[in-house]
Amino acid sequence: MKLPGPLVEGRLVRRYKRFLADVELADGTVVTAHTPNTGSMKQCAVPGHPVLISNSDNPERKLKYTLELIAVNGHWVDTHTHRTNRVVEEGLRNGTIAGLEGYAVTPEFPFGASRIDFLLEKGQEKVLVEVKNVTLCCSADVACFPDAVTTRGQKHLRELMAARRIGYRAVIFFLVQRGEARAFTPADVIDPEYGRLLRQAAVSGVEVMAYRSRVSPEENSIGVRLPVVLE
Repeated sequence: MKLPGPLVEGRLVRRYKRFLADVELADGTVVTAHTPNTGSMKQCAVPGHPVLISNSDNPERKLKYTLELIAVNGHWVDTHTHRTNRVVEEGLRNGTIAGLEGYAVTPEFPFGASRIDFLLEKGQEKVLVEVKNVTLCCSADVACFPDAVTTRGQKHLRELMAARRIGYRAVIFFLVQRGEARAFTPADVIDPEYGRLLRQAAVSGVEVMAYRSRVSPEENSIGVRLPVVLE
C-alpha cells in the first residue's frame, strides 16, 4: 500500500493525549501532528526517535500533519493503525498471504457483538479474519501483542472461537511492523488474559498467523510469515 507523500522528516518531541504528537522539523520548528493510534506505542513513541509525517492541504482539518512512521532500531515502524487493515486487505486481494488466496473479500463483517475485520468466501467456505497491528518487541527479535491490556482484543478472540464452533474457519492475523522481528508471541506480561485466550483459541482451531510487513517511506506491504510461539 502506498503511503501519502512526500513525507516530512522530523524528530519526536513527545506524544500526549493519545492522539497528539509534537515533532521537531529539520529547521527547528515544532509542529503538532495527529497520531492515529490509540495504543501505548511502547518502544515507539520515544522522544528523540526519527519520524516521518504527512502534510494535508485539507482546510477543514484541525491538524494538517499526521504521524506516519517512527524509526526504531534502524527500521521504520508503521504506527498508523487505520492503515493496517488496508495493508492486509491488499495482501488478501493480490494473493500474497499463503493459505488465504483466492477468496472473495468483504471488510467489516458483523458477527456476534463485534465487527470482524474480514469475511472471506470461496464456494461454501467462509473464513473470518481479525487483524491486529503489532509494534512491540518483547525481546530483541520477538514481536508481541498487545502493548496494553485489550478487552476489545479479548472479545475478538472469543468471537473467533464462537465462529469455529458453528463451522467457520477463523484466523487471528498479526501484522508485525517491527523489521527486526523473527518470531511472534503473546505479550503475557502486559495482558496475561489475552495470552491465555490466544492459546485457548489456537487449541479450539482458530489459526494464528503472523506476517512481518515491509515498511519504507513509500509503502507498506505484506512481507514474510513469522513463526508463532505459544509455549
